[in-house]
Amino acid sequence: MTNERRVLVHPDKGSLASSVAARFITKMLDILDDQPVAHVVLTGGSMAGAVLESIASSPARTSIDWSRVHFWWGDERWVPAGSEERNDWIADRALLDDLDLPDENVHRFPASDSGQTLDEAAVAFAAELAEHGVDGADAPAFDITFLGVGPDGHIASLFPHRSGIQVTDRTVIAVRNSPKPPPERLSLTRPVLNASQRIWFVLSGADKASALGLALAGASRDEVPVAGIKGRRRTVFFVDSDAAAEVPEGLIARDY
Repeated sequence: MTNERRVLVHPDKGSLASSVAARFITKMLDILDDQPVAHVVLTGGSMAGAVLESIASSPARTSIDWSRVHFWWGDERWVPAGSEERNDWIADRALLDDLDLPDENVHRFPASDSGQTLDEAAVAFAAELAEHGVDGADAPAFDITFLGVGPDGHIASLFPHRSGIQVTDRTVIAVRNSPKPPPERLSLTRPVLNASQRIWFVLSGADKASALGLALAGASRDEVPVAGIKGRRRTVFFVDSDAAAEVPEGLIARDY
């Protein structure tokens, strides 16, 4: 089993979303064949929403025992619960509301109206992660972690030239003065992301091409945070043709 990075290119956003959805369903069936529960990390953004909608619309989704799947998020915006700005709002409407999941299977970051400060919320969520760690681990070894990539190369809420990407002594950090609004956020850190069995990046659009090209060319994680993220078993970039414009041809596998 290799954990080298792979780039799978699709002709457009629609085929990208449907292909990732189909692969996710197939992989979840394999995982649940081998273990009692699965842990999945979701991300925000329109492309992530499109993938979740494709999962929801697939007849094959009924083959998964969703009661054995736990959902987490890589980061969250520090806004009130139910806000359309939250990443979990997107996931709820695209997929989770239709799955009739047990409440304990959906692990949301605290919201700004939870009665906690931002720092208290980070500590509370770190404790929740630790509750699901195995053999003393401080977090689950996530089976599939979905991540988007910003035009600047940021992942979750770990931004270029900021200290977040360098943090290794915590699983969750409070983010302030984010260069992308809203300014306050909560984010998983690089070590807990890199403990994932599989990292699946999903990105589309020409504005992502430079960051992807730099990451695959060996850029510094401080300058291009996505360059510092790699799953234990697999690291796959699912991209459309626009986002792949600066990827070396030898790294590309066209998924059509």
